[in-house]
Parts: sequence; structure tokens; C-alpha cells
Amino acid sequence: MARQGLDRARVVAAATAIADADGLDALTLARVAGELGVRTPSLYNHVGGLDDLRRGVALAGLADLTAALRAAAVGRSGADALRAAAGAYRAYAAEHPGRYAAAAVAAPRPGDDEYAAAGAEIVGVLTAVLGAWDLRDDDAVHAVRALRSALHGFVSLEAGGGFGLDVDVDESFRRLVDALAAGLPAR
Repeated sequence: MARQGLDRARVVAAATAIADADGLDALTLARVAGELGVRTPSLYNHVGGLDDLRRGVALAGLADLTAALRAAAVGRSGADALRAAAGAYRAYAAEHPGRYAAAAVAAPRPGDDEYAAAGAEIVGVLTAVLGAWDLRDDDAVHAVRALRSALHGFVSLEAGGGFGLDVDVDESFRRLVDALAAGLPAR
């Protein structure tokens, strides 16, 4: 019998807390069970296993990151929206490293409509952020891919201690975002 008050959302929330605190590699069913005060087998009433739990963390990360990007960009346009969204992306990755890592590395499985929808939503927000450039079709896809790739690369290097020189990292980030904005087709 399932423990009263324990449900999938609570299990995933415990997993996201572990992933954010100690890294995605620290996420195990036994660790989540310990945090929740239950035995590991009882988690199977709520998740299908470790892969399903990681999928839940990834979905939570995508939803949270999408909300952060949307909130940062609302009421802004052009380079201002891009700067705000990029800053929110960077802040989210730093504040929620486990969720970010899960969302960044998880690829949707064929037929996983929920994950595909979450991925499409974040792409939609980024496309809207770039809306002032009036990009169409393939140009919009290429621009969103370039933006995501650049931001992911920066936050990954930053998280891994890859910016060891005594030069202002915030200024490097600002210049990256400005270069992205300048590289987009003229409006």
C-alpha cells in the first residue's frame, strides 16, 4: 500500500532537491526513499524506476526554465528581451544545477508526448524572445538552436569551473549575448 501523502509529485520534488543539492549522479531511488522516509520498493507505486524519475526531474526542469524565461522576457522586446531571457537562463542553471542538467541532457523518447510538448514549449518561448527579428521557418529554428547552444555552452563551462582566468565572467556573458543579438538578421 502506498504511504499516505506520498505521490508522484512529492517523489519528483524530493528527487529534484537531491539533484540540485548534490548533482544528478547522486540521484538514486534509495536516496529518494531515504529522504522521504520510505523503503525503496514503495517508490515503484509512483515512478517506474530511476529512468522515469530522471524523466520527472527533466520535465520539472524544462517547466521551471520555461517559466523563468517567460517571466524574464515579458514586456520586453528585441535585444532587451534577449538579454533578460539569457540572464534568466544563466541564473536558472546556476540556482538549479540538477534540474538544469537533467533537462539539458534528456532526449525525448519516441512517443513521449509530454516531453515533446515541454521541449516545444521552451522552444516556443525562445522563438517569441527572438520575435522582434521577424525570423521565419528555418531561420527561426537556426536562431533558436544557436541561442540554446551558446547559452548551454556558457553555463556548462561556468558550472564546471571552465572560466579560470581573472577576467570578469559577467562581462564575457554580456558580450556573448550582445554578439548573438548582433548576429541575427536585421529587423
